[in-house]
Amino acid sequence: MKATEVPAIAGAFLFESTPHADERGFFCRTFDADVVRSVGLDPDAFIQDSVSRSVLGVLRGLHLRSGAGEAKLVRCSYGRIFDVVVDLRPDSPTYRNREFFELSGDTPTTLYIPAGCAHGFQALTEPADVTYRIDRPHDPAEDVTIAFDDPELAIPWPLPATSMSKRDQEAPSLAEVLKQREK
Repeated sequence: MKATEVPAIAGAFLFESTPHADERGFFCRTFDADVVRSVGLDPDAFIQDSVSRSVLGVLRGLHLRSGAGEAKLVRCSYGRIFDVVVDLRPDSPTYRNREFFELSGDTPTTLYIPAGCAHGFQALTEPADVTYRIDRPHDPAEDVTIAFDDPELAIPWPLPATSMSKRDQEAPSLAEVLKQREK
Protein backbone atom coordinates (compact mmCIF):
# COMPACT_ATOMS: atom_id res chain seq x y z
CA MET A 1 0.00 0.00 0.00
CA LYS A 2 1.30 3.45 -0.88
CA ALA A 3 0.14 6.97 -0.06
CA THR A 4 0.01 9.77 -2.64
CA GLU A 5 -0.75 13.41 -1.89
CA VAL A 6 -3.66 15.07 -3.72
CA PRO A 7 -2.13 18.40 -4.83
CA ALA A 8 -5.45 20.23 -5.39
CA ILE A 9 -6.67 19.54 -1.81
CA ALA A 10 -4.10 20.21 0.92
CA GLY A 11 -3.91 17.33 3.38
CA ALA A 12 -5.86 14.88 1.18
CA PHE A 13 -4.28 11.54 0.24
CA LEU A 14 -4.96 8.55 -1.96
CA PHE A 15 -4.02 5.23 -0.38
CA GLU A 16 -3.48 2.74 -3.18
CA SER A 17 -3.53 -0.95 -2.44
CA THR A 18 -1.69 -3.63 -4.34
CA PRO A 19 -4.13 -6.47 -4.98
CA HIS A 20 -2.77 -9.99 -5.09
CA ALA A 21 -4.81 -11.67 -7.84
CA ASP A 22 -5.09 -15.30 -8.85
CA GLU A 23 -7.73 -17.63 -10.28
CA ARG A 24 -9.88 -17.17 -7.13
CA GLY A 25 -10.10 -13.38 -7.42
CA PHE A 26 -7.96 -10.98 -5.39
CA PHE A 27 -6.91 -10.06 -1.87
CA CYS A 28 -5.61 -6.68 -0.76
CA ARG A 29 -5.08 -4.60 2.34
CA THR A 30 -7.52 -1.68 2.51
CA PHE A 31 -6.12 -0.08 5.67
CA ASP A 32 -2.58 -0.05 7.03
CA ALA A 33 -1.93 1.93 10.22
CA ASP A 34 1.79 2.28 9.43
CA VAL A 35 1.12 3.79 6.00
CA VAL A 36 -1.51 6.14 7.46
CA ARG A 37 0.94 7.16 10.20
CA SER A 38 3.70 7.74 7.59
CA VAL A 39 1.78 10.73 6.18
CA GLY A 40 1.15 12.28 9.59
CA LEU A 41 -2.34 10.94 10.28
CA ASP A 42 -3.37 9.16 13.45
CA PRO A 43 -4.76 5.73 12.48
CA ASP A 44 -6.41 5.41 15.91
CA ALA A 45 -8.49 8.56 15.29
CA PHE A 46 -10.96 6.67 13.11
CA ILE A 47 -13.79 5.46 15.32
CA GLN A 48 -16.74 4.65 13.08
CA ASP A 49 -17.15 2.59 9.90
CA SER A 50 -20.17 2.92 7.60
CA VAL A 51 -21.26 1.64 4.20
CA SER A 52 -23.72 2.94 1.61
CA ARG A 53 -25.16 1.08 -1.37
CA SER A 54 -26.41 3.17 -4.28
CA VAL A 55 -28.09 2.31 -7.55
CA LEU A 56 -26.90 3.69 -10.90
CA GLY A 57 -27.12 7.49 -11.06
CA VAL A 58 -27.75 8.09 -7.35
CA LEU A 59 -26.09 11.28 -6.19
CA ARG A 60 -25.10 11.77 -2.55
CA GLY A 61 -23.82 15.13 -1.34
CA LEU A 62 -22.23 17.51 -1.11
CA HIS A 63 -21.91 16.92 2.63
CA LEU A 64 -19.69 18.23 5.39
CA ARG A 65 -19.85 18.77 9.13
CA SER A 66 -19.92 22.03 11.03
CA GLY A 67 -17.85 22.60 14.15
CA ALA A 68 -14.60 20.64 14.15
CA GLY A 69 -15.60 18.91 10.94
CA GLU A 70 -15.03 15.27 10.15
CA ALA A 71 -12.08 13.54 8.50
CA LYS A 72 -12.83 10.36 6.62
CA LEU A 73 -11.39 7.58 4.55
CA VAL A 74 -13.64 6.74 1.59
CA ARG A 75 -13.41 3.68 -0.64
CA CYS A 76 -15.62 2.18 -3.33
CA SER A 77 -15.66 -1.49 -2.40
CA TYR A 78 -17.96 -2.60 -5.24
CA GLY A 79 -18.87 -0.95 -8.54
CA ARG A 80 -17.67 2.51 -9.54
CA ILE A 81 -18.31 6.06 -8.35
CA PHE A 82 -17.50 9.61 -9.43
CA ASP A 83 -16.19 11.17 -6.21
CA VAL A 84 -15.92 14.90 -5.44
CA VAL A 85 -14.02 16.80 -2.74
CA VAL A 86 -14.29 20.57 -2.21
CA ASP A 87 -11.89 22.28 0.20
CA LEU A 88 -13.92 24.63 2.44
CA ARG A 89 -11.25 25.28 5.08
CA PRO A 90 -10.76 29.09 5.07
CA ASP A 91 -7.12 28.81 6.22
CA SER A 92 -6.19 26.14 3.67
CA PRO A 93 -3.83 26.99 0.78
CA THR A 94 -6.27 25.08 -1.47
CA TYR A 95 -9.42 26.81 -0.14
CA ARG A 96 -12.36 26.41 -2.54
CA ASN A 97 -10.45 24.01 -4.79
CA ARG A 98 -12.32 20.97 -5.96
CA GLU A 99 -11.03 17.63 -7.14
CA PHE A 100 -12.68 14.66 -8.84
CA PHE A 101 -11.83 10.97 -8.63
CA GLU A 102 -13.18 7.78 -10.07
CA LEU A 103 -13.07 5.16 -7.36
CA SER A 104 -13.72 1.52 -8.16
CA GLY A 105 -13.96 -1.82 -6.44
CA ASP A 106 -11.64 -3.14 -9.16
CA THR A 107 -8.81 -0.81 -8.11
CA PRO A 108 -9.00 -0.64 -4.32
CA THR A 109 -7.94 2.92 -3.60
CA THR A 110 -8.92 4.77 -0.43
CA LEU A 111 -9.31 8.55 -0.42
CA TYR A 112 -8.51 10.50 2.76
CA ILE A 113 -10.67 13.63 3.03
CA PRO A 114 -9.56 16.15 5.68
CA ALA A 115 -12.05 17.72 8.09
CA GLY A 116 -13.57 20.86 6.63
CA CYS A 117 -13.90 19.52 3.09
CA ALA A 118 -17.24 18.85 1.43
CA HIS A 119 -17.71 15.43 -0.13
CA GLY A 120 -20.15 13.85 -2.53
CA PHE A 121 -20.35 11.09 -5.11
CA GLN A 122 -22.45 9.62 -7.88
CA ALA A 123 -22.90 5.90 -8.52
CA LEU A 124 -21.67 4.92 -11.98
CA THR A 125 -22.76 1.30 -11.69
CA GLU A 126 -25.65 -0.72 -10.35
CA PRO A 127 -24.93 -1.08 -7.47
CA ALA A 128 -22.02 0.89 -6.04
CA ASP A 129 -20.95 0.24 -2.45
CA VAL A 130 -18.97 2.93 -0.63
CA THR A 131 -17.31 2.39 2.73
CA TYR A 132 -16.37 5.20 5.10
CA ARG A 133 -14.05 5.27 8.08
CA ILE A 134 -14.84 8.41 10.10
CA ASP A 135 -12.98 10.13 12.94
CA ARG A 136 -16.01 11.41 14.93
CA PRO A 137 -19.38 10.07 16.01
CA HIS A 138 -22.16 11.29 13.75
CA ASP A 139 -24.21 14.20 15.11
CA PRO A 140 -27.10 15.09 12.75
CA ALA A 141 -27.20 18.61 14.24
CA GLU A 142 -23.81 19.27 12.59
CA ASP A 143 -24.81 18.11 9.10
CA VAL A 144 -24.27 20.67 6.34
CA THR A 145 -25.31 20.11 2.73
CA ILE A 146 -24.40 22.14 -0.36
CA ALA A 147 -26.31 22.06 -3.65
CA PHE A 148 -24.77 19.45 -5.93
CA ASP A 149 -25.54 21.63 -8.97
CA ASP A 150 -24.22 24.94 -7.62
CA PRO A 151 -22.99 26.88 -10.68
CA GLU A 152 -20.07 28.29 -8.69
CA LEU A 153 -18.72 24.76 -8.22
CA ALA A 154 -19.63 23.60 -11.76
CA ILE A 155 -19.13 19.94 -10.92
CA PRO A 156 -19.25 17.84 -14.11
CA TRP A 157 -21.45 15.02 -12.80
CA PRO A 158 -21.16 12.28 -15.42
CA LEU A 159 -24.81 11.14 -15.35
CA PRO A 160 -28.18 12.74 -14.74
CA ALA A 161 -29.07 12.32 -11.06
CA THR A 162 -31.61 9.48 -10.88
CA SER A 163 -32.24 9.78 -7.15
CA MET A 164 -31.23 11.99 -4.23
CA SER A 165 -32.33 12.46 -0.66
CA LYS A 166 -34.77 15.28 0.10
CA ARG A 167 -31.97 16.95 2.07
CA ASP A 168 -29.69 16.93 -0.98
CA GLN A 169 -32.47 18.13 -3.31
CA GLU A 170 -33.18 21.13 -1.08
CA ALA A 171 -29.56 22.01 -0.26
CA PRO A 172 -28.54 25.69 -0.28
CA SER A 173 -25.87 27.15 -2.54
CA LEU A 174 -22.20 27.29 -1.56
CA ALA A 175 -22.52 31.06 -1.07
CA GLU A 176 -25.42 30.58 1.37
CA VAL A 177 -23.51 27.92 3.33
CA LEU A 178 -20.38 30.08 3.56
CA LYS A 179 -22.45 33.08 4.67
CA GLN A 180 -24.07 30.95 7.40
CA ARG A 181 -20.67 29.68 8.58
CA GLU A 182 -19.45 33.28 9.04
CA LYS A 183 -22.15 33.97 11.62
